[in-house]
Amino acid sequence: FFGDEAESIRKFDPASQRSSNPVDEALLLPLTETPVSEHLLGAIHARLSGRRIIGSGQPGSEEIIEAAIRSTGVNVFPGWEFYSPVAGATSTIFDFLPNALTLLDEPDQLTQESDKFWTRVSEAHERSGVGNLVRPEDLYVAPDAWWEKTKSLPGADLEHLGITRGSDELTQTEAGSENTISFLTQPSPRFHGQVPAMLEEVQKITKEGKRVLLAVPNIGEVERLADVFTEYNVSFKLGSRTRGGESYADETSYFAGEIFTTTLATAYVPDGVLIPEANLAIFGSRDLFDESETVGSRSQRSKSKVSAFLSDFRDLQVGDYVVHVEHGIGQYQGLKEINHGDGPAEFMLLEFAEAARLYVPLTRLDLVQKYRSSEGVKPVLSHLGTQAWSKTKARVRKAMKDMADELLKLYAARKTAEGHAFPPANEWFREFEDAFEFTETEDQAQAITDVMRDMETPQPMDRLLVGDVGYGKTEVAMRAAFKTISDNKQVAVLAPTTVLAFQHYETFKQRFAPFPVTVEMISRFRNAKQQKEILQKNEAGKIDILIGTHRILSKDIKFSDLGLLIVDEEQRFGVRHKELIKQMRKQVDVLTMSATPIPRTLHMSLVGLRDMSVIETPPKDRMAIQTVVASWDEKLIQSAIEQELERGGQVYFVHNRVDTIWEIAAKLQALAPRSRIIVGHGQMSEGELEKVMLKFMHHEADILVSTTIIENGLDIPLCNTILINRAERLGLSELYQLRGRVGRSNRRAYAYLLIPPEVELTPIARRRLAALKEFSDLGAGFKLAALDLELRGAGNMLGGEQSGHIEAIGFELYTQMLERAVREMKGEAAPEEAETQLNLGLNIRIPADYVPEENQRLQMYKRVARVDSESKLEDVEIEIKDRYGPPPPAVRNLFEYASLKLLCMKVGVNAIERKRDFVTLKFQQNASVDPEQLARFVNAQRGAQF
Repeated sequence: FFGDEAESIRKFDPASQRSSNPVDEALLLPLTETPVSEHLLGAIHARLSGRRIIGSGQPGSEEIIEAAIRSTGVNVFPGWEFYSPVAGATSTIFDFLPNALTLLDEPDQLTQESDKFWTRVSEAHERSGVGNLVRPEDLYVAPDAWWEKTKSLPGADLEHLGITRGSDELTQTEAGSENTISFLTQPSPRFHGQVPAMLEEVQKITKEGKRVLLAVPNIGEVERLADVFTEYNVSFKLGSRTRGGESYADETSYFAGEIFTTTLATAYVPDGVLIPEANLAIFGSRDLFDESETVGSRSQRSKSKVSAFLSDFRDLQVGDYVVHVEHGIGQYQGLKEINHGDGPAEFMLLEFAEAARLYVPLTRLDLVQKYRSSEGVKPVLSHLGTQAWSKTKARVRKAMKDMADELLKLYAARKTAEGHAFPPANEWFREFEDAFEFTETEDQAQAITDVMRDMETPQPMDRLLVGDVGYGKTEVAMRAAFKTISDNKQVAVLAPTTVLAFQHYETFKQRFAPFPVTVEMISRFRNAKQQKEILQKNEAGKIDILIGTHRILSKDIKFSDLGLLIVDEEQRFGVRHKELIKQMRKQVDVLTMSATPIPRTLHMSLVGLRDMSVIETPPKDRMAIQTVVASWDEKLIQSAIEQELERGGQVYFVHNRVDTIWEIAAKLQALAPRSRIIVGHGQMSEGELEKVMLKFMHHEADILVSTTIIENGLDIPLCNTILINRAERLGLSELYQLRGRVGRSNRRAYAYLLIPPEVELTPIARRRLAALKEFSDLGAGFKLAALDLELRGAGNMLGGEQSGHIEAIGFELYTQMLERAVREMKGEAAPEEAETQLNLGLNIRIPADYVPEENQRLQMYKRVARVDSESKLEDVEIEIKDRYGPPPPAVRNLFEYASLKLLCMKVGVNAIERKRDFVTLKFQQNASVDPEQLARFVNAQRGAQF
């Protein structure tokens, strides 16, 4: 921190504040790596203009800065944070670590990396053209100074090989020399899930008088190992037990126990180690089962999937089109305050055709929606006081009813189809659940519950599982697979590409390794002899899970007893393959996974032809992808590549033109000469393309230049930068899938959408790129799919063109009417369209001095108007108190108004109107009120008139 901001932080000490001395004001600094201030920017501009700042507070420095501010003004420019050290700051990180203990891991390697870093900084400085105005040592601590500072701090050097680099040769460090501590270790053997080999090794070690510790990540794994050791008559001790839901460790069981003891314990030890001098062997989870590294527990509050379709006015601007459910399409003209009843009230002003105006009370925003349609269509404004809008809604309603017959046939066929009802979960399934090394998110747990419930019914399951990459869809699928195998049935996993099939094969193999489950893959990775053997085993029922591409749908593949089909990214398959999948749906349970379902798939889920579960909660430590839309700029591309390669990562560069892809690769090689670049595209032979993909997966290349074939590629955690050339030519779902190739770890990921500087974007391309940039938050895939449904329309579904209806009434009203039509089609009770009207003449509003920002007030009004239960209303009330403080009386009246409205809707009150001291209540014909009790109540009210 520099200048005034540092002073404000030092003066503000939260620990010193007490309830008797509350903080009246707190300064929230901008979300930048360095706080922005006029003083700091003035100092940077002065330095870059050739005037040297000696140090903060030094004579003459302040005058130079003030002169720079007055003469040139101050502006933020790209990369200004990197120049903040030249603004008079003299401190380094070492000044904040006066008594720190430093551990230098492999000092020799650190020296080499430091030299490499300084070389890169010097080269970047030369390319920048800044000259001597700013030198590298002004921005960074030079290597010599860094080592001098480091060595002056107390600490130790950690050396794996025990060697130090001399002037001419490597000299072995003497183990017994002063200030040197050395102990010998050996890598532990890997068993790859082979239990007999593991038990044999354990018995061998214990017979040699050594102790063995097997560390696994959870109680379920400990219990499973205990069963295995008991079955093979191998003695052991438990170093971890569960009592009353709590886990504790018996610390003495393996360090102070008997010499021939083998101990099983819960601990996260991915890789084991042998320590000969301590007569101790430790085996980790990856030694036993090849389990992948865990990221930790994940628990964040899930979002409602309905929010993807409902507008909340957070981005509503004057001039935007809106839909009033009762009056039609108008234009939003802002908020107006009018004296009404006992005080002022805010109204939304809507303008319709022929300049007709309508003032809508903000308590009735449930009747108003933002107009959204396909391809950015500008709608025709409705005429107030006519029947045109009612006729339009009636026409759309009739079209939906015309669709209902066909929908009803499909729905009835699905409900009457005879499938297999799987039994409830058994002990084996619970052990499989326990072996999951993460904590299930709320969404993930609900998806698992939905799938298990579907599988236990006699109707064939047809569920769509929507969730971003890395959000846990595959774990849900593996739970379903295990349930299928537990009932002696087979599982088929269908993937759109060979590379993705191979990824699933590796994932399933690792997850099922501790269990007697046979997992196989059929693809181009298998030769003809292997494929023939797999076909024979599969038909004989000796393969439990078969993973592959569309090859699985071939006629020569026969299953002994197929119970579940898992389809990954169904939209990537062709029409013929989709027809084959559709036929399989009639016989077996089907689970389809997708990050961004195509409009037709999403539409079918909305109308109830397919069940849908949404996983929107991100994993712990997952960060949103930083998305940048920019013109082609070689300096930007070079900087993006160097930044990724400097942290040991990899880069995707997408160029969807095969004829110029090698030219692009040559340009990138010139920009990053030390990088290893490979090229991959769909016109390569299958074998050549596989070699390219696997080479990149094994980190034998730094940059992969490819067409959009990587859209469904491998999960490569090291690859966290993607550059997409000519991004304006790609669709929204395609762009989102490509961006999903990065950001699959706990590193910050970057996506650059590049467009030519001379190209003028079409409105739809501009909207797509803006949407991708806007929806860069975690879990945005479902929202993008919903937007894609608007942009492209639902398509010609079941013979009825629906996009015209979306244009006529707007997407949100269309969705609501569609849901109502489907519920009526199924014979379910649909909610009444009639709304309760309350005219209480009270001050019911959110004052501007309580929530100053207009769109935030609109958003809160909309949320209050939309609630359909007391619990949801309570959630909104808690949130508004948390965000804006104790509510004033007018806001409390608003929540009382909403609560009364919910009660009226429950009992069947059409309207309540208050005029001075009189209150009028109007009931519906089918109101759930006893007329006799109502009459007695009225008679008991003296002076009251109803």
